[in-house]
Amino acid sequence: MKKNIFSILILALVIVNLVLTAIMMFSIVPASKKTNALVTKICSVLDLELEANMAETGEENIPIDQIATYDIADKITVNLKKDVDGEEHYAVFSVTLSMDKKNDGYKSYGEKIADKESLIKSEIIDVVSGFTLEEAQSNRDALQEALKQQLDKMFDSDFIIKVAFRDIVFQ
Repeated sequence: MKKNIFSILILALVIVNLVLTAIMMFSIVPASKKTNALVTKICSVLDLELEANMAETGEENIPIDQIATYDIADKITVNLKKDVDGEEHYAVFSVTLSMDKKNDGYKSYGEKIADKESLIKSEIIDVVSGFTLEEAQSNRDALQEALKQQLDKMFDSDFIIKVAFRDIVFQ
């Protein structure tokens, strides 16, 4: 008789367990699916935001073997914009352009960039002459970014990754 009672008790507990599992499946699984969908949307928005920030700053991870450089051989001397002291100031520097070899713009302009060197120098002089001595010394990154944007506009392409100064001297 005791075996029957234990069998009935075990059967009742199995049925209760089955009912509670079914309730849990119908109540928790849809909520977890909604949560999963929300998390997926948030992740996709964050990925888009990161990609947009990368595109704005140009900080793509381009392998070093995919980067070509072009050194403008001549030193460039530029009159800087007058500062509050009213004195004439100059910047003397050389420029190196880093370019993405796999970009379509590189195929159009990059391989023949030496032919456009005088135009590039002109754009560089125009941009640098718009900075004061203090602005150029304290915020060289802004100066380089302004040059990059101007060259991107000139070539109507973003194959130039970075504009770097070599041997820059201010006076």
